[in-house]
Amino acid sequence: MNTGSMRPPSNPKTLSPTVFWRLAEDIPRPLNTLLVATSIGLPLLIWWLVTTFGNVDPKFLPSPAKVLEAFGRLWRTRELLKDTVASLWRVGVGFLLAVVLSIPVGVLMGSFASIRALLEPLFGLMRYMPAPAFIPLLILYLGIGEEPKITLIFIGVFFFNSLMVMDTVKFVSKDLIEAAYTLGGDRWQTLTQVIFPHVLPGIIDACRINLAAAWQLVIVSELIAATEGLGRRISVAGRFLRTDEIFVGLIVIGIIGLTFDLLFQWLLRVSCKWASQKR
Repeated sequence: MNTGSMRPPSNPKTLSPTVFWRLAEDIPRPLNTLLVATSIGLPLLIWWLVTTFGNVDPKFLPSPAKVLEAFGRLWRTRELLKDTVASLWRVGVGFLLAVVLSIPVGVLMGSFASIRALLEPLFGLMRYMPAPAFIPLLILYLGIGEEPKITLIFIGVFFFNSLMVMDTVKFVSKDLIEAAYTLGGDRWQTLTQVIFPHVLPGIIDACRINLAAAWQLVIVSELIAATEGLGRRISVAGRFLRTDEIFVGLIVIGIIGLTFDLLFQWLLRVSCKWASQKR
């Protein structure tokens, strides 16, 4: 072998360790603020430019000013407030019922193989059934009042949240459980004082994700003979080509959803400080 022809291997090209591209590290607060402002301000700027200089029919894309005008009109007549309160009530009741029941069910399914074998096939089957497909049955069984709307949201959240909680619990390290037994903990203490606190951040994240599904379902649920609600407002506005009111409803739902998302993040920081520090 001709050793003179051998060359040292070249170093692979990697990203330069700039502030923007640091893996799994926080970025400076000024940069974080700038990026957050850009994520909100840039779409608004593009929207304004398109509607101002793009010669777009307002029926298809109203300007930000037209949407603000529609917002003020609906707010002054208190219609928007009534619709928002109605939707918040339906989402709140349906989501809370689903969370209160799905968390213990998911923890049991993740902790005990016997419970998982009993329930996971049924829950897996229900997960693939779209919740809106239950609307005819809900009307038949529960009528056209608030019950079918809340139940629809419950169905759309309960099974997904249970399975997501189950997966969070199922992958708890066995070494952690064995350490709890070694220190004298019994099964109940291990479940409540070791497993549940360990998976609490994952449970909060699962609930935060599934809250978005609840808001998507409220639009569908309010098609069931609703007289109030943001979903009904959007549906009626679309029927009469009031595009500005459609944008108002969508933006209000987005703002409410973002507010709850921030509340879940705050809850995670307060209740699981150790997990927030790891992130």
